[in-house]
Parts: sequence; C-alpha cells; structure tokens
Amino acid sequence: MSNVLIFCEHKDGAMKTATLPAITFGRDVAKHSGGEVYGVIIGGGVGDAGADAAKYCNKVVVVDNDGLANYMAETYAPLLAKVAQDLGVTTVAATATNLGKDLLPRAAALLEAGMASDVIEVTGAKEFVRPTNAGNALGSVEVLTDTVMATVRQTEFEPAAALDAAGVVETADAGDVDTLNAEFVELRLSESTRPDLSEAKVVVSGGRGMKNEENFKVLEELTDLFGGALGATRAACDAGYIANDLQVGQTGKVVAPDLYFAVGISGAIQHLAGMKSSKVIVAINKDEEAPIFQVADFGLVSTWENAMPELIAGVKKAKGL
Repeated sequence: MSNVLIFCEHKDGAMKTATLPAITFGRDVAKHSGGEVYGVIIGGGVGDAGADAAKYCNKVVVVDNDGLANYMAETYAPLLAKVAQDLGVTTVAATATNLGKDLLPRAAALLEAGMASDVIEVTGAKEFVRPTNAGNALGSVEVLTDTVMATVRQTEFEPAAALDAAGVVETADAGDVDTLNAEFVELRLSESTRPDLSEAKVVVSGGRGMKNEENFKVLEELTDLFGGALGATRAACDAGYIANDLQVGQTGKVVAPDLYFAVGISGAIQHLAGMKSSKVIVAINKDEEAPIFQVADFGLVSTWENAMPELIAGVKKAKGL
C-alpha cells in the first residue's frame, strides 16, 4: 500500500479551493497504489485550515508555528519533506500554482525524488501525462525514484468532493525554523474585488490589440458585468497595459473558465496553452486569419472599438441594467 501526500494551500483560516484538484489527483494515484490520501497544512495559526482539509483527506498533518506565518520555500520545503518521510508516503503533490511550482521542486531535491510537473492525467501509480511544446503535444512520464513528486494542473482535474466522514487531524512539531539566511521582508498584494483569475467562472482577456492601458477599462466594464476576472496576454503585460500577475498563458496562469473572452488577441500558442481548455471561448479580432479563431466557439471579425460597445450594451440589456 502506497499513500499520497497533498500539500494543502490555505488562506484566512481555510483550505484554498485550488487544492481540491490536487486531492482528486491524489485519489487517482491512490486507486493505482492501493493507498490513502493524506494532507499537510503548514503555516501560522492554521488549525482551522487543517480541520477544513480533513473533510477531503483521510489524514491531515498540521505544522503550526508563528515562524511559518509567511511562506518561504526555505522554511516550508524541509518541513514538507520531513512530513513525507515520517508518513512514509510514496507520492507528494501540490497544485501547480505559483506557490506549488516554487515549493515542490525544492522538496523533491531534499527527498532525492523524481518529479513530474504540470500533470494533466494519471495513468499509473508513477505514470502521468503532461503537456509539452506549449500544449501542442502530450508526453507520457514515468518517475522511477522511490518517492514521486508532482504538480497538478488545476484546470484538468475536477475539484474533489468531501468524504463521507472527516479524516483524522494530527499535529507535528516544526522544531527550530531555519530560514537558511533568507529573510521575509514584506508581502505586497494586489487588492481586487474581482475573483482570482485561476478560479473565476468568466475571464475577459485583452491582447496587444487593445493598444494602451486606458483601453483596458472597456474590458473592465464587461468583466464586472459578468462578475468575472480580467486577464491579458504576455505582450499586453510586457507593454505595461496591465499588471503582470494577470497574464494568461504558458508563462502566466492557466485558466479554464466557463466563458472566456479573447479581445484583440491573435492567439499565439503560448497564450492558447493557458486558456484553450475553457468551456466556451468568444474571440473578437479584426484579422479573420488570426489563430485564436481556430479554438474559438464564437468568433467575430471586427475591431474591438466597434464590437465592445455593442456587446456591453447587449449584456446590460439582458441583465436589465
């Protein structure tokens, strides 16, 4: 029997929903290995988050220490590796968020474990499928080390359902928290009333065709009508039209909302890799040969200047505004 350990992200005393696809991944692996799914919560004042995670995991280990209140890979990775060793698990996984992609490779090095990144399918206890070449090809990966590390693409696994009965919650001592000469200085967060880009049901993204920062306000109006999140291509972010943390694509965030608007976006493969799993894609571009139309469910060949006012007016009318 080989058990699976999931690193559970948390915020404001609760486990983040971004962890649920990783738990689904863990259950898929456990079906092949015959084991159970465990969770680990690391941080300061995270007892409630541990109880939350226990709704989905057979066992949850909580490492609670004031010195862990702010995430640093230097402090979290050794603790994740230690919990994995103490539990004797053979697979350790996390969602491929910015945090997960930062933490798991470091923990893998400490465990001398092979790693599969951005996994989209489980085909065996140590065998996975992951995208390559900006998502234009799929590769089969087998990890041969005793311990397997994996990050999981959030958009490719359904959120895990709660167990019939909550799992056991245990605590583990963090010991002396060694920062390895690193120092946490401050955390600067972008405050927004909109949902997180990776979890929004509707995403409105703009590309370099929006021309400048001021024009993105038109997209913001449509975004807020749907209660969605605003996104952009790398070209738009690099040009300074919008903040870099709203980039969608191979080197940005991977999203799969129910509805995705691509406005002024040509459809480079790097961008498509981050949004082509969206359930419905609406594209607006003046170039009828733009690659974005190859993945769009609905396409409009028009300038955004002509299309957006009419679209916004139509949405307002439908909503009775």
